[in-house]
Amino acid sequence: MTGKSIAFIGTGVMGKSMIINLLNDGYEVNIYNRTKEKAEDLIEKGAFWCSTPGEAASKSELTITMVGYPSDVKEVYYGKDGILENAAAESILIDMTTSTPTLAKEIYEEAKKRSLVSLDAPVSGGDIGAKNGTLTIMVGGDPEGFDRAMEVLSVVGQNIVLQGGAGSGQHTKMCNQIAIATNMIGVCEALVYAEKSGLDPNKVLESISFGAAGSWSLSNLAPRILKEDFSPGFFIKHFIKDMGIALDEAEKMNLDLPGLKMAKEMYDQLRNAGEENSGTQALYKYWA
Repeated sequence: MTGKSIAFIGTGVMGKSMIINLLNDGYEVNIYNRTKEKAEDLIEKGAFWCSTPGEAASKSELTITMVGYPSDVKEVYYGKDGILENAAAESILIDMTTSTPTLAKEIYEEAKKRSLVSLDAPVSGGDIGAKNGTLTIMVGGDPEGFDRAMEVLSVVGQNIVLQGGAGSGQHTKMCNQIAIATNMIGVCEALVYAEKSGLDPNKVLESISFGAAGSWSLSNLAPRILKEDFSPGFFIKHFIKDMGIALDEAEKMNLDLPGLKMAKEMYDQLRNAGEENSGTQALYKYWA
């Protein structure tokens, strides 16, 4: 990049922290969100409000999208007020939403026709990683575009890897979500077992978090469970969406993933019980 102007579409739990990090690093950030009220604090911090995704993209050298579902990605990229129609030639488009590999490839091809650079770059690390600028970023796209975007990606993440061509970032994110899904079952079962056996679960965590059982979820989400903090670092409803994408892609590859199927069924039950806006650690309530 030659300048410091960025568009950021989506100011949710993850997006808000990422925008703050970009502002703190000296970038001019043009933002759009469906509900302006949810972005007022960012405007007070210096972000510039835009009335459409296309307006934000037209004022920027690089556009980042971090929205909820593949349908939301389509909405902000396509149409007369969308990013593709309004972004300046040679600008960089980075979709950091966890979406489908198929849609990532479609956007890449459409962007290429318009002399735009497109990367799919979903992230892992939750709200903590977003706040600290330590997200893991899994990227799909051309090496040239990846190199141009690295300056900005380095502000919001640390472990940044180009996985391959368009769609590769999304496929890698599916691997990430598959690993998390069954790991969360193990984390919750371990805590339930500790409590039922009369152990102090906090002391149990002191031991097992640093052994072979150690994981990000065990270190970061298990303590929240013990504090009965089920606020979302990542929404259950979005995790269910991700698991659905992974299962659809696995089916296309004739791949059976029984662990993922079981995890999704458990989270579906929580959603049906009204927990869709809780964090993924609320899986603990399946036993409680």
